[in-house]
Amino acid sequence: MTLSCFADPTDLSLPVYLCSKPELEQGLADAAVRKWIEQSGFSASAGEFQLLPAQDGTLAGALFGVGSSLDDAPLITGALASRLPKGIWHLENASDAADALALGFGLGSYRFDRYRKPEPVKAQLTVPGGVDRESLERLIRGCFLARDLINTPVNDMGPAELEAAFRALAGRHDASVSTVDGDALLENNFPMIHAVGRASASAPRLLDMRWGAQDAPKVTLVGKGVCFDTGGLDIKPAAGMLLMKKDMGGAANVLGLASMIMEAAVPVRLRVLIPAVENSISGNAFRPGDVLTSRKGPTVEIGNTDAEGRLILADALAYGDEEEPELLIDMATLTGAARVALGPDLAPFYCHGDSLAEELMAAGRVMHDPLWRMPLHKGYDQSLSSPLADINNAPPGGMAGSITAALFLNRFVEKAGNWLHLDIYGWNPKAKPWSPQGGEAQAIRALFQLVSERFNGHREPVANILFDVPDRE
Repeated sequence: MTLSCFADPTDLSLPVYLCSKPELEQGLADAAVRKWIEQSGFSASAGEFQLLPAQDGTLAGALFGVGSSLDDAPLITGALASRLPKGIWHLENASDAADALALGFGLGSYRFDRYRKPEPVKAQLTVPGGVDRESLERLIRGCFLARDLINTPVNDMGPAELEAAFRALAGRHDASVSTVDGDALLENNFPMIHAVGRASASAPRLLDMRWGAQDAPKVTLVGKGVCFDTGGLDIKPAAGMLLMKKDMGGAANVLGLASMIMEAAVPVRLRVLIPAVENSISGNAFRPGDVLTSRKGPTVEIGNTDAEGRLILADALAYGDEEEPELLIDMATLTGAARVALGPDLAPFYCHGDSLAEELMAAGRVMHDPLWRMPLHKGYDQSLSSPLADINNAPPGGMAGSITAALFLNRFVEKAGNWLHLDIYGWNPKAKPWSPQGGEAQAIRALFQLVSERFNGHREPVANILFDVPDRE
């Protein structure tokens, strides 16, 4: 499926001149454009937009400012998807950054129209020469899938509906699927997934997808699928529930990543595990003070029912770890502490190996998908202790919340060759040129780059514009 935001090359397309401030000072080659810039006061500030008229009153093109340098915001061309008039356009001076510029435009074309009249496609961009359109659209489709799933409210995206989306993706790629749901979770030793989801009218379930040659390197993805989180008996305030449809953002992003991997036919044995639940309140809801026995064996005292994501992930991670994958990745909208530390834009991740961390950071720079490594500081591990059980799911005190959540999950992984945990936000609180406000695909372009390079010796051709980042469920 091709994306409607892109058009095939044509002689009839209009130019968009990308202008940086230094280029403006040096003067553009086109004399007519230079003259219009002088008369209009265009300054090439980041995101500044100006249409160019022709002598006969028709459109001749457009100017788009990128500020001091494209390095500052390589995906800023996303703004053009909504600002350009209807028609076919091309980037007149895409230069070495063509891949990133096209990616920004494609990501910026996203609209979530499920509950309103769809907006007609306006501007289309011809894919710049030298850009692999198939690879470009693969990335964008994966991101759009994650955004769509997160943006859909729980009345249309509960555990059963998430399973339907899971099966639909598997069906497109001839992947096999199995599901364990309801009380069968107890029979198959997934007690914590069952405990968290049993109070909902939609039964909890563990979704399991397998794809690829059986003798290929094993890559396992685990995504937190809490389709809505009331907080359980430790109930959230009303304001705290407003965005809880996004608490399955880990599952959504894992499916977006799986889509990229399968479309690219990366030679791995891919497995996707999603514990899909709704953390609801009823007479059989799990309680603060309960002690649960995990799939792996350690007992867990429930310090807070609103720390439910790590419980379902623990059972799913333990299950995935039993197969000893070469790479085990989990993604979850896990802690508010991660947002306090790094805000909504930077995706924090945890791992044991320095080389793996450096690979992922480099992949993030290539893909303009920023991440930052957080420490698995063992000194905080003792804070998980419980007087009743082997571990507590919600240590008192509120210190280092993202780190202690990662350390909790670390207890359930021991056989995988490498493990990555990403505590993502999965949401844009404010619109960006390349993404509207709402559900967001975070870190999956970087993860896809990592998987492609590790197992395929392949690098997606997205321009390597370097940029620096400071780097309650």
